[in-house]
Amino acid sequence: MPNKLIDFLKKWKLDSLKINAQFLEVEFSLDSSDREAAWEMYVELLTRVTTQALQTNHGDEGSALTSVYSIFRVTREILKKYGASNKQFQKLAILILNQKIRPFTAKWHPVSLQENGLKERADEFRHELAELQVTITHYARALADMAGVEDLTGLEDTSGE
Repeated sequence: MPNKLIDFLKKWKLDSLKINAQFLEVEFSLDSSDREAAWEMYVELLTRVTTQALQTNHGDEGSALTSVYSIFRVTREILKKYGASNKQFQKLAILILNQKIRPFTAKWHPVSLQENGLKERADEFRHELAELQVTITHYARALADMAGVEDLTGLEDTSGE
């Protein structure tokens, strides 16, 4: 396990997150609540469109947006469940929500409220969702590492779909 948060983020290609330099240099150590919270979030991400490809002519953009948005509720529940002790999970989860997921949902929510808004911009939505999925997959891999479990993000072969 890396000694500093910056090293952990680099390992999982999450070093583009904007973080106060003081936090980056703090010792990186996990406790059991970090591991448990990471496991719960990992399971949520691994079983949603956040890490699963939305193939052309499959799925629905509105449902995909709702699934991405629901990560806010899930994260809040996990943060409250484990309280203040899971400091490393908190940092990573809050940064991902605010810097990666929020801009996506903030852009696409108003579009979804327009009649046929997501359908008219489906290609653009799916392209941006695919970009977000790359980051969320890196996040999921980092969570697997935090939880001390096998990374299953590459378990399925979606190349032939």
